[in-house]
Amino acid sequence: MAAKYAVALLSLLPLSSLAAADEAPLNVVTTIGMIADVAREVGGECVNVQAMMGPGIDPHLYQASAGDVATLRAAEQILYSGYSLEGQLGSVLENFSERTPTLAVAPSSIDTASLITAQDVYGIDPHLWMDVSLWAQTLPTLSATFSEARPACATAIAANTQRYQAQLQALHEWVIASIASIPEKQRILVTAHDAFNYYGRAYGIDVEGIQGISTETETGIADIRSMTNSVVERQVPAVFVESTINPRTIQAVIDAARQQGHEIVIGGELYSDAMGDNGTVDGTYMGMIYRNTEHIVEALGGSLAPLPSELDDWASQWQLTR
Repeated sequence: MAAKYAVALLSLLPLSSLAAADEAPLNVVTTIGMIADVAREVGGECVNVQAMMGPGIDPHLYQASAGDVATLRAAEQILYSGYSLEGQLGSVLENFSERTPTLAVAPSSIDTASLITAQDVYGIDPHLWMDVSLWAQTLPTLSATFSEARPACATAIAANTQRYQAQLQALHEWVIASIASIPEKQRILVTAHDAFNYYGRAYGIDVEGIQGISTETETGIADIRSMTNSVVERQVPAVFVESTINPRTIQAVIDAARQQGHEIVIGGELYSDAMGDNGTVDGTYMGMIYRNTEHIVEALGGSLAPLPSELDDWASQWQLTR
């Protein structure tokens, strides 16, 4: 009966009102900022994107609030990463999928042969955005999703996708060149948890996380001791904290290494499960990767490669001088 009433009500609306609804920006809600930023770049003015999780938020531990539920109810399209990244939020998203188009972006876009298996409850390492070439595989899926919902925007969305694809490819190649400048013995990235395995594989740097893939994993004394022995043996000059993780485990490694006569510094704060502040370059997906690479390369004794010409407009927008 409710469905028949809704159809009858729609039939009373003028065609101009229905057309206006189709032309209005698609209301998109995402879980993490890394999806939200890519969605904005692809959709342009044809989408209105809101991310549930902002700077410093850990998606592994996130629980939906009453406000989130209201936001999801108003969405025309829900996007989430998948592969259990969103943890307990997964059941909420599953319920909403029965009433609102809901897409797990990573499983729907990225070739399974490219995935890294995890030695924990995850099965698959969900941090795919750390490899720019992998995360770029989400663009065609988002482009098709938005074009289907807003057919009048298909041409603009295709142009946005092509432009952004070229920028991501250029950024990917820049990271490869920059990481290669680090002396090989010091080419090891030590962080609080295993969020950088895709980054390490793509860009040629060893990655050691004190915790596992999920921040729900407990860190033990044996983990601290093992990491300390590794950094002392390789004379690693710097380790890194993460914006969403308590730095206590990293500090424990620094203290333990000092007791063995090896001084280590904190090389900077890296973005792993969330981007930086809104309105800054760090609050964009490309800026997140850029800033992480800047900290890693400079702290481990390398030098950043010149930014390629494909990134001139982006660098100018954010007043980056490299």
